[in-house]
Amino acid sequence: MTNYDVFNGDADGICSLIQLRHAEPREAQLVSGVKRNINLLSGISVSEGDRLTVLDISLDKNLKEVQEALVNKAEVFYVDHHYSGDIPDDPNLTTIINEAPDICTSLLINGHLSGQFPEWAVTGAFGDNLKQSARALGKTLNLAASDVDALEALGIYINYNGYGSSLEDLHFAPTDLYLKLCGFSNPLEFYHSNNADFARLEEGYRSDMHFAKEVEAMYRNDNVAVFILPNEPWARRVSGVYSNDLTNAFPDRAHGVLTKKENGHFLVSVRAPLNNKQGAVDLCRQFPTGGGRAAAAGINDLPAAELENFIAKLSKSYG
Repeated sequence: MTNYDVFNGDADGICSLIQLRHAEPREAQLVSGVKRNINLLSGISVSEGDRLTVLDISLDKNLKEVQEALVNKAEVFYVDHHYSGDIPDDPNLTTIINEAPDICTSLLINGHLSGQFPEWAVTGAFGDNLKQSARALGKTLNLAASDVDALEALGIYINYNGYGSSLEDLHFAPTDLYLKLCGFSNPLEFYHSNNADFARLEEGYRSDMHFAKEVEAMYRNDNVAVFILPNEPWARRVSGVYSNDLTNAFPDRAHGVLTKKENGHFLVSVRAPLNNKQGAVDLCRQFPTGGGRAAAAGINDLPAAELENFIAKLSKSYG
């Protein structure tokens, strides 16, 4: 029997697995990747009796592999908040899926575990830019304001680390970062440990965000804004967290942050307005490599010839 822990390489995926494995320790093969690599099950072949835990990646994008695992009589535990499509009905499949815009996988795991490691759930929610949800949970823990701010910063830094077109763009491979973090039952211990790993994340984030904030919008009206970042490692690392920053700064505006790719196409991050967390996944799914959730979605490969069409659809969606 083989156990597999499959998780998104962002803060939500990592913080979800940390909670789960502190509550339910288990030796497992770790499978993750850059945040946009959500077809993580494609490289796994499971057999009868194997256990597959999948966190924070769309069931819709991995449905074929899940069905194959169930045919092979593996046990599958699937927790997510992205668009799921039709969920198979199988006794070997257990799902916790909630696509509500103010929910993330870390919060779902926190509920599943009856709040055993809530500080990690707060961290994951902050990483997913669910500030209200994170602060609401933090308030129930009677945390000092400085501790809440620390969890917010850590969540943002972990999330920032997951973005890139390849593992070479990242400061840490997500599996490595998970192993560094999972030794702490409370993320505040990691935050206050003054270690070189935290410093590397913080310094990288601040440097990359400095470059991003110098980029002017290439298109903007009252309802939407579109930014194009260059084909540089810093731009690929910062695309998601910069999108979140724009959303927080302009809560009534939708945003598209496009990063140029080697092939001349674009990697796209879309954020619905903070005050209207709807429609991002519906917009992105109109393009072949699009997916995500209602408040935040993306397109992995937008042809340059489709740029004007994308801007028109973004403007129409939030006009």
